[in-house]
Amino acid sequence: QVQVVESGGGLVQAGGSLRLSCTASGLTFDDYIMGWFRQAPGKEREGVSCITWFGANTYYADSVKGRFTISRDNSKNTVYLQMNSLNPEDTAMYYCAARYKQAGRCLGIEYNYWGQGTQVTVSS
Repeated sequence: QVQVVESGGGLVQAGGSLRLSCTASGLTFDDYIMGWFRQAPGKEREGVSCITWFGANTYYADSVKGRFTISRDNSKNTVYLQMNSLNPEDTAMYYCAARYKQAGRCLGIEYNYWGQGTQVTVSS
């Protein structure tokens, strides 16, 4: 049984930083693309960032480029999202997801397994 579990969310002031972690089990982690998504109240889910199975390629939404960094440690079955210079528009539930490897882009595609989410709230 595949499980995806996020952690690291919380309340932070504008300009601050948070590091999200996501651990996946029940799958061969280095066969999977990993992605971070977010959904704010009343808004559609947005793809934030993703990383290919060995970490060779990363992709970011324009809204987070230069502020967020995705990375993975395949020895720990874990993917991270370092979020710097946070602003209130980053407030959302953040979800981690796994997608079996495929060539090409990793945002805007369907993901197979999802976590329950971790809340990030940025105060002004």
